Amino acid sequence: MINTKNLLVTSFALFSLFFGAGNLLLPPLLGYNAGENWFWVTLGFIITAVAIPIIGIYAHAKLQGTLYDFGKKVSPFFSLVYCVLIYVIAVSIPSPRTAAATHEIAIHPNFGTSPLLTSSIYFVLVLIFALNRSKILDLIGKYLTPFIVLMLLLVIGIGLYSTQMVTNVTQFKAPVVSGVLEGYQTFDAIGAVVVGAVIIISINLKTKAPFKEKKNLIKKAGLIAGLALFIIYAGLIAVGAFYGSEIDVNSALSSDMQRANLLTGITKQALGTFGNTVLSILIALACFTTAVGIVTGTADYFKGLINNSQTVYVVTAIIASVFGVIIGQLDFNSIIVIALPVLLFIYPITIVLILLNALPDKYASKLVFRIVVLLTFVFSIPDVLGFLTPSKELSSVIDVIPFAKHSLGWVLPAFIGFILLNFKTFTTKAISN
Repeated sequence: MINTKNLLVTSFALFSLFFGAGNLLLPPLLGYNAGENWFWVTLGFIITAVAIPIIGIYAHAKLQGTLYDFGKKVSPFFSLVYCVLIYVIAVSIPSPRTAAATHEIAIHPNFGTSPLLTSSIYFVLVLIFALNRSKILDLIGKYLTPFIVLMLLLVIGIGLYSTQMVTNVTQFKAPVVSGVLEGYQTFDAIGAVVVGAVIIISINLKTKAPFKEKKNLIKKAGLIAGLALFIIYAGLIAVGAFYGSEIDVNSALSSDMQRANLLTGITKQALGTFGNTVLSILIALACFTTAVGIVTGTADYFKGLINNSQTVYVVTAIIASVFGVIIGQLDFNSIIVIALPVLLFIYPITIVLILLNALPDKYASKLVFRIVVLLTFVFSIPDVLGFLTPSKELSSVIDVIPFAKHSLGWVLPAFIGFILLNFKTFTTKAISN
């Protein structure tokens, strides 16, 4: 039987490992820019920032292996390359980004310290937590996350209660698509395949429960964490939209400062002068728990890859933390700009792998995995090239591919490939019977 205490601790830990820098900073400005269309933007954002990640946790519950198991049906070599790419991306972008956000919003305004000092102290603490990984669920699930959730709900609740509920005119031509693409920047789908493995290993360290019992625990924890993410995201987007007419956001500033200024303004109006302190603590804790999950997940993977060596675990955790210190000195917006072409390439493949692994095996054969992933990869190339080196020739190609103008050119080919392959399989079986 699933212990209620264990379920809540696991749910809180899962939520906290997901909820980091981008999750807190992105939604308010998204709502601000969405204005009157904040609901439709929220709908798109929830698809890539909540629905896909929670399906990813369900897939982990079904597999109860490592990230390697997500891609092994394509081929062992593909899975190895995919895993290495995911973990390199994780320690190079989302993990350092948490330190950058913490410095810009929580540390520098209060103490005036350098980015190097902030990121150094930050990742020393991350490393300490990662080296005590058997205690991660309890430390994060019991103590840090309830405090984070309480403060978030306080900001959202008071913010929505005190606002005049007036929105600006929307700046988005396709609100749902804008929400979907902004959801990429949360890294939550990648987070699902990384921190899902952390949760499984942490559960295995604590209990010898049967496979089915652990599957139910992870599934239920994923649903609870997903519900919490949905409430927080929708609340932050709504607050950003309804405070749009009350807070002056300087559009001449870089996007990272717009995000920071808007969130600071909302918190001050909701909680008064005490809001700055609340926001600083909130940012620091939300970012820190995510960084711990990424570093731990990366170290876990390479430990399993090389003879289950604890030495490899420690060395990997140290290297990941050093990466964090070096890259964490960049500003938040620079890291987002660097991340976008990487996300346009790896995110669609991650989404496809999550969905295929969550499906019953009869719909997701090795052939289906290979063809659908190949189609996704091929039709994601114009999205990446269009961002890196836009040209007239490339524009003519993008015009031909459905949804490619919205950086979603891979969706229809992958879906059609999936349908046709399954239709062929079931037709062949029916004829042979």
